[in-house]
Amino acid sequence: MPGLVDSHVHVNEPGRTEWEGFEHATRAAAAGGVTTIVDMPLNSVPATVDAAALEAKRQASTGQCWVDVGFWGGVVPGNAAELEPLAGAGALGFKCFLAPSGVDEFPHVDQADLREALPVLARLDLPLLVHAELPSELCAPAAGADPRSYRTWLETRPARSETAAVERLLALAEEYRACVHVVHVSSPATVVIIRRARARGVRVTCETCPHYLTFCDEDVRDGATAFKCAPPIRHASDRDGLWSALLDDGIQVVATDHSPASPALKELDSGNFLAAWGGIASLQLGLAVVWTGARARGIQATALARWMSSSPAQLAGLTNKGAIAVGRDADLVIWDPDAEQVVDPAALHHRHPVTPYAGMHLHGVVHTTILRGEVIVDGGRPSETRSGRIVTRPSMSRGWNLEP
Repeated sequence: MPGLVDSHVHVNEPGRTEWEGFEHATRAAAAGGVTTIVDMPLNSVPATVDAAALEAKRQASTGQCWVDVGFWGGVVPGNAAELEPLAGAGALGFKCFLAPSGVDEFPHVDQADLREALPVLARLDLPLLVHAELPSELCAPAAGADPRSYRTWLETRPARSETAAVERLLALAEEYRACVHVVHVSSPATVVIIRRARARGVRVTCETCPHYLTFCDEDVRDGATAFKCAPPIRHASDRDGLWSALLDDGIQVVATDHSPASPALKELDSGNFLAAWGGIASLQLGLAVVWTGARARGIQATALARWMSSSPAQLAGLTNKGAIAVGRDADLVIWDPDAEQVVDPAALHHRHPVTPYAGMHLHGVVHTTILRGEVIVDGGRPSETRSGRIVTRPSMSRGWNLEP
């Protein structure tokens, strides 16, 4: 099938390579059948909020990449004047947080900041990817709550924080005719709001992640901080609702939100969910994880090609990626949907062997990954050749018609 395009990856280089880095992330991507990643603008230092920072990231990636790499720029308070130069320098689109991001270099935006940024992005016709949680709806832990209990973490990030944020975002997107994409949707209630907005002409799409499609709160043991992410993994009914939304195009993209950190930052020893870094590492496993869930539900592999190849390529405007067609890059993954694997964290190529999928039995094994006609993984083993390039939009137009 077409090589996967993962449009939501935190590489963290430069500045936080002790968390991850281009070498480890792109090797993991190649081993998992991903031929293009799009790197998020935060967790690196400097954050990608101006053209100089984008150039620093481009330089840091030189000679390190097994797969092709694109970059999202960032929207933060006060940088509206930097957005057009960032686009001109090669940013594929932009990302913002509506709640604190967890790092000081990338502060979250409020309604006034969005009113400055959205007219610029609407004129550029580039998407704004949004982490949608509303700070006013987040909750402090209950007095005396056990920080090792997953429920303590879950109750601080209720689904209403996501739905309320999306409602506010879509009102602004409608006002400015801007193109927005809601990342890592964790609740099917959010999809209902997005679906209604699309019906009235708002230019909005959304994604979910392999962990929301696989796990539910009952799967998370006390102290199992490898599962911590924001928004959190919710209930079994939420998981099932997200699968339903994928099947009827309420959700268009599946992306990993690969956000690794060291065992110390994940608080593996203490098991403290409130102190642990919120992020899940799954770049190498996304294809097998999603296929395992899809196969169990009788879904065909062609759906994965849409959710994980063609749609994310369109979101990023990468018109030469995401499909097997004349004129496209020869990015391919050859994999066995019937073969089984047991996830061994030590066999993963990202920097730290920390993953909530450890020990899981998965269907789907990648044999060969091909980037622009060159074999970069053979027999499941990445080559020594690092052939990845920086990718940009062929034009300033958006890649995918978001009109309902």
